[in-house]
Amino acid sequence: MPSSTSERRPRMRAATVRRREEILRAAMVTFGSRGYHNGPLAEIAEQVGMTHAGILHHFGSKDDLLLEVLRYRDETDVAELEPQHIPGGLEMFRHLVRTAFLNAQRAGIVQAYAVLSAESVTDGHPAREFFEIRYRTLRAEAVEAFEELCAARGVEAPATVRHAAAAILAVMDGLQVQWLLDPTLVDLGEVSEFAIEAIVAAVVEPRPSPL
Repeated sequence: MPSSTSERRPRMRAATVRRREEILRAAMVTFGSRGYHNGPLAEIAEQVGMTHAGILHHFGSKDDLLLEVLRYRDETDVAELEPQHIPGGLEMFRHLVRTAFLNAQRAGIVQAYAVLSAESVTDGHPAREFFEIRYRTLRAEAVEAFEELCAARGVEAPATVRHAAAAILAVMDGLQVQWLLDPTLVDLGEVSEFAIEAIVAAVVEPRPSPL
């Protein structure tokens, strides 16, 4: 899903783009530590040496700023990919593992995502639609990746492939919360890799349940 941030950048001066990115990074810190509703624009403005009105000049409203923060966060996940999109098949799952190891080096981004995604389930939250679409899209992409992987291995994708797609996203997000609470006991990259590999193996090489 293309971001409005990316669509506007070619029409902006380089200085404006840099300024907007400074604001987005500051907003990520504030929203990540305080949440959306308790994160004041004045605090974000202070971090970047601007006024409250200056923030609104660049983003229009606090709701719009929040959505741009979320899109900016997603862009960082695929920045190293060409063409800035999650790949399919086995490469998608490898990308998810790489992302988990990368996230272990950027706690601020992970915290902002964890806080805002949890908040988004509340009534009237401005990010609810964003996360609904995001999860729906990621689940569909994971299902497609599983189907491509099974086809490449010459096996039929099991009926549980949709469960596997949802499970991978749930495991990754849940491990991020555990890691944020105690990074000394949870190795985000290694545990995520273990879980993703186990779920992928259960799809392409199903075995009788030990339970």
